[in-house]
Amino acid sequence: MAYQQIFSKLNLDKHTLTTGSLIVHSPLDGQELARITETPLSDAETIIQTAHAAFLEWRLVPAPKRGGLIRLFGEELRTHKEELAHLVTLECGKILEEGRGEVQEMIDMCDFAVGLSRQLYGLTIASERPGHRMMETWHPLGVIGLITPFNFPVAVWAWNACLALICGNTLVWKPSEKTPLTALACQNLLNQAITRYGIASNPLQHLLIGGQKLGEALVSNPNIPLISATGSSRMGQHVAPKVASRFGQCLLELGGNNGMIVAPSADLKLATHAILFSAVGTAGQRCTTLRRAFIHETIYDTLVNDLKKRYQSLAIGNPLAKETLVGPLIDQNSYQAMQATLNQAHQEGGKIFGGKRVLEETYPHAYYVCPAIVEIPQQTPVVQTETFAPILYVMKYKNFEEVLTLHNDVAQGLSSSIFTNDIREAETFMSAQGSDCGIANVNIGPSGAEIGGAFGGNKETGGGRESGSDAWKNYMRQATNTINYSRDLPLAQGIKFDA
Repeated sequence: MAYQQIFSKLNLDKHTLTTGSLIVHSPLDGQELARITETPLSDAETIIQTAHAAFLEWRLVPAPKRGGLIRLFGEELRTHKEELAHLVTLECGKILEEGRGEVQEMIDMCDFAVGLSRQLYGLTIASERPGHRMMETWHPLGVIGLITPFNFPVAVWAWNACLALICGNTLVWKPSEKTPLTALACQNLLNQAITRYGIASNPLQHLLIGGQKLGEALVSNPNIPLISATGSSRMGQHVAPKVASRFGQCLLELGGNNGMIVAPSADLKLATHAILFSAVGTAGQRCTTLRRAFIHETIYDTLVNDLKKRYQSLAIGNPLAKETLVGPLIDQNSYQAMQATLNQAHQEGGKIFGGKRVLEETYPHAYYVCPAIVEIPQQTPVVQTETFAPILYVMKYKNFEEVLTLHNDVAQGLSSSIFTNDIREAETFMSAQGSDCGIANVNIGPSGAEIGGAFGGNKETGGGRESGSDAWKNYMRQATNTINYSRDLPLAQGIKFDA
């Protein structure tokens, strides 16, 4: 599908794509895709005020009616799934199959949010006072600020946007400056749904297109009660104190450095398939990418040798091609960071397999690499940090208690998994003494979460929870209500106050 055909079907106006200062390059071949006008920093305050005005109206719409908008948005996504999937691939470089999966995740999120719009339940609470009833109610927060990454340019937004909108909020979205085209396309599809829905008031979502200063404008603005930000732990360390200083709330999705334990009883065929997808999918540029594999010493050589053979046969190339399994890194900086990490691993005693740049003659302005396997001790400093590239550290272990300690001995705590057929190991891994991550899987890799469960991690991953379960509560404020329907005024705790 040609670039211009995709742009046309997603209503990306040619004038919008040719007149700005923000140059968008495709990681597939380095080709310029567009020149987009950046949002002036001076406009940010007005945009946020406009979003707040829209919130004052949208919060009054009953939640099931708000769900009707998301149903229409889901229909737009179904109609334009193929074009949007191609645009995701063109702009962020993941293979087309993963691009389709990302758009399907948006569609699934719409379905989830539509049902949820009739289930924003509070509790009825027993009162200690006769003739009284207590209950909790949930109300919209206001304008939600969204800061999203390049690697999932539409799904992460949809996790937040679908829930925030059905909860009665409006949005100001600052996408990655590396992937603004997908944001513009999503804005267009949402606007089409809004037109069909019949809203004539202020827009429910605004975009801030540009760099870090626009993100800082969101973070520092007191009219934005919640900032949902996805990125590095370093970014979270910058965002969280600023939001806290104005008593705002943060929903942070930060670094991963995810681990897998492969036990002696594991089904090695299953484990191998899981490692391959988790370690090399999206060219290692997922927050849930497998970074560390702990393999029992009795099966270590067998599994590692098999992985190396399979790595050699991976189809690396243009992610639009059907047979491709590994596309490019997002840009030169990512490639240089990968090489710097591999050099450090070598200096720390690591044995490196793979990791070289390929297809340089075919794509001189793109950065395709062979995924790397690094055999290295867990204690080395390089293993403690996350590099957003296809680098898999593999390590031997002897006993289960030891490997649990090693697995948890990193600052991040997003996703984890164990491959075992020992029920004691599986249950221990998911228990309080097991994995300290927000996601703990058994006989499935750490990458590829469904939208039904809450997504997020602990420690330097930021503690945020998005998508399923009761993550909707992040986008609402809670109130406890007490109603006295008696003719007396008893006080709580039996206090007497006879004035």
